[in-house]
Amino acid sequence: MAKVTIDGIEVEVPNGSSVIQAAEAAGVEIPRFCYHERLSVAGNCRMCLVEIEKMPPRPQAACGMPVSDGMVVHTDTEMVRKGRRGVMEFLLINHPLDCPICDQGGECDLQDEAVSYGRDYSRYDEAKRAVTQPDWGPLVKTTMTRCIHCTRCIRFTTEVAGVAELGATSRGETTQVGTYVQKALSSELSGNIIDLCPVGALTSKPYAFTARPWELRKTDSVDVLDAVGANIRVDARGAEVLRILPRMNDDVNEEWLGDKSRFSVDGLKRRRLDRPWLRENGKLRPASWEEVFAVIAARMKGVTPDKLGAIAGDQCDVESLLALKQFFTAMGSQNIDCRQDGAVFDSSRRSFYLFNTTIAGIDEADALLIIGSNPRHEAPVLNARIRKRWLAGGFMVGLIGMPHQLTYPVDQVGAGPEAIGALLDGLAPFANVLAAAKKPMIILGAGVLARPDGAAIHSAAWQLALKYNMLTTEWHGFNVLHNAAARTGALDIGFVPGVAGKATTQMLRGGVDVLWLQAADELDVAAIGKDTFVIYQGHHGDTGAARADVILPGAAYTEKDGTYVNTEGRVQYGAVAVKPPGDAREDWRIIRALSAYMGHALPYDTLQELRAHLADSYPVFAVDGGFHRFAGTDTAVPAGDVAAMSNVPFTPVFSNYYQTDSISRASPTMAACIAAHAPAAAEAAE
Repeated sequence: MAKVTIDGIEVEVPNGSSVIQAAEAAGVEIPRFCYHERLSVAGNCRMCLVEIEKMPPRPQAACGMPVSDGMVVHTDTEMVRKGRRGVMEFLLINHPLDCPICDQGGECDLQDEAVSYGRDYSRYDEAKRAVTQPDWGPLVKTTMTRCIHCTRCIRFTTEVAGVAELGATSRGETTQVGTYVQKALSSELSGNIIDLCPVGALTSKPYAFTARPWELRKTDSVDVLDAVGANIRVDARGAEVLRILPRMNDDVNEEWLGDKSRFSVDGLKRRRLDRPWLRENGKLRPASWEEVFAVIAARMKGVTPDKLGAIAGDQCDVESLLALKQFFTAMGSQNIDCRQDGAVFDSSRRSFYLFNTTIAGIDEADALLIIGSNPRHEAPVLNARIRKRWLAGGFMVGLIGMPHQLTYPVDQVGAGPEAIGALLDGLAPFANVLAAAKKPMIILGAGVLARPDGAAIHSAAWQLALKYNMLTTEWHGFNVLHNAAARTGALDIGFVPGVAGKATTQMLRGGVDVLWLQAADELDVAAIGKDTFVIYQGHHGDTGAARADVILPGAAYTEKDGTYVNTEGRVQYGAVAVKPPGDAREDWRIIRALSAYMGHALPYDTLQELRAHLADSYPVFAVDGGFHRFAGTDTAVPAGDVAAMSNVPFTPVFSNYYQTDSISRASPTMAACIAAHAPAAAEAAE
């Protein structure tokens, strides 16, 4: 550790830290444009000038200057002030006066730094340069005349996203940042360069000229478009959500967010269900709540409990799942399931279905085996964490499944379950890597568990973890990567068939007479029996609503207070940003009202009472419960016969990244992304 004095404040920082990091530890602000704590140091902008005693009498760039013991730094001397004002003048030579029409206005680093550290007048009256605006696809709007060449976008796409598509050409004032050959950015994390850009050169194309930041109502929430549970901020004006931005959480998403989660916001206002509907004579007609409740009550009361079934979708909050489970329990039915993909695996122990290493725990691993998963499409933010660990060195990745264009090199161990068998026998070359690793880990894709031999693969993967020392008192290397935000929470409350209950595949094809679809749009609705009475509760007119006999309009995740559990078992809370449209209501309230109408009133009337009931029934949701890291000492093996594994290769869960749920399928922006990447996909296929 080195002792450094910053403006009279003495701090102790690790050896190798930079002066700007020491200043942050001391609580002293140093302006910067190019420096970012999660990117490599570039030293382009020279805005972070400081004066250091016993060094040549000239300003030093704080971002690239390592500390030494006894160093004394001054951040606000006359020399420093003159230097920063000079740097700001040069930055503004060619920067256009676009603030009144720039989407970055009001939250622009350049504006803030110019006011705080720049001159109050300009000495330049020459003509400013102009730059043509490249087209980077439907997500990122470019106005490169404003670019100050900080290279944050270049460093992010190269280092974090792992897709080296941006670079700088020419030199001096003719430098331009671009893609060399005009093309749409192909990274699933490309929207983060909008947040990183300190000026208005890169802004959100779908959000262009929509609102000013001071007009927006900001709500902290959780993303539900994948199972990572990225922390987000929902910005709304009036009754409309206008944009979604990431919030910092080092343990989950750091400060990044996937493009689907960020830009599918326009899908929240399209194809919405805003009133109850009844199907009469083959056609849906609007109805009142009283009408639909009467029809549902009459239909359900005339059916034996073993012919009632409920399937939960991928974006349900835990409150609505608990209410639905208890409602069906009150009706005497055990036919409930949260696995609309038909996954069959052992959920008797929490560690069997969690990402036990934790997302932050990836940083500690020294070897990784991916089985039947494509983290780049299923969880882009988690994939960036894997790449971050690979960049640190001493980390090898093996893949069993179809070859993917991941953002780090992998050893192709095999295409299907036979490769797992080879590793269990110690015959595959990657077995040596796992055996030599001190903290190896496995990522088992949830899509693998939906195969007919899913239970066998689940058991085999756990036995791999046992064989290669992944289950110890200090380390748990077995991980299931879910792709549905609701799956972990549903498993935690036991939203699975009872002893005599029917699973999803059994409820289809006439297995039940009345089927309740709780925002379940990812199953094969054509497989539902023709005579089955379908009740759909959800927020979008997607595939489930198209098959429904009764539609109950629910609330999307931005329109309700909800509890969600991410793939690592972390309990998080979303909040209301806007009210549901029309007659739509929060899902648990609809179920509670129907239960009272049918004489089986659930034991809570408010959200607070429901959450108290949830915490009492399932301690993991208690205030002092929720997330904790499991030790891997449990040697119990999931149910499943390893010998039952087939030789069928693993296939991807998603055919494309941009449309995987009812919200993203309703988004014109996501449709534009697919169209923009179609030529590149066709070329890659050839």
